[in-house]
Amino acid sequence: MSTDSIRAGGAAPAARPWRPAPAIKASALLHAGGILALAAAPEAWGAVLAAIAANHAVLFAASLAPRSRLLGANLTRLPDAAAQRGEIAITFDDGPDPEVTPQVLDLLDRAGARGTFFCIGSRAQAHPGLVREIVRRGHAVENHSQGHSTAFGWYGPDRLRREIAAAQGTLAALTGRAPAFFRAPFGVRNPFVDPVLARLGLAYVSWTRRGYDTVDGDASRVARRLAVRLEAGDVLVLHDGVASGGRRGQPAVLEVLPRLLELAVGRGLKPVTLGAACGDGSGG
Repeated sequence: MSTDSIRAGGAAPAARPWRPAPAIKASALLHAGGILALAAAPEAWGAVLAAIAANHAVLFAASLAPRSRLLGANLTRLPDAAAQRGEIAITFDDGPDPEVTPQVLDLLDRAGARGTFFCIGSRAQAHPGLVREIVRRGHAVENHSQGHSTAFGWYGPDRLRREIAAAQGTLAALTGRAPAFFRAPFGVRNPFVDPVLARLGLAYVSWTRRGYDTVDGDASRVARRLAVRLEAGDVLVLHDGVASGGRRGQPAVLEVLPRLLELAVGRGLKPVTLGAACGDGSGG
């Protein structure tokens, strides 16, 4: 995907015109055509209804597929230039957490690695010093919504704008740097998300692979999911917020991350922030 809208240095990302994805354009045309068809031949209502229902089913399926590009641009891998430099992005969702996040930061520091933390705005407000510490140590803080509601995928345009903009304002105020990237709660987005992101200048990010460490406390299995075919350009997901406990009663991320970092070094890969990989000048 293009990174033209990603800000340079610490400036806020610039708004961009929203260009509907081809599937959204096709859906709009289908609905308009259905109205015209009904006006010309009301008896065709059954066929028109079936076509529109099928269209909605496809869009709904796409909203539940985190890596889908059907609803809009989606960064699932780093740009080619970053892959050629041997870079990967290790990202952490749902924090900050006062117990887990500091330990994650220490593990990254020991390996000389940089990470990207998709923070929930309300949790950032509860732990402002920890958010600033993430940035002080050379990592990036990005937007993971204000409240991380399980109903996020059902929000309409106004509610989505308020939710994402609130997190944007919260995180920018705490770090002095406006996020450039957004990841939806649970990886679920509906067709209204993309125009909101365009207005806020945010790029949508999912992942190449995720470890499922929120539901699986077995560090070996989580690590295997992330390590399979690990290569330059990968975007990986762990959680420093809500995460399943491992055998020793600690979140799986704390056992998985050292293994993942060791494997990356062994393969000559460099964990960097998403912004650095996409050329925003933030370093890391």
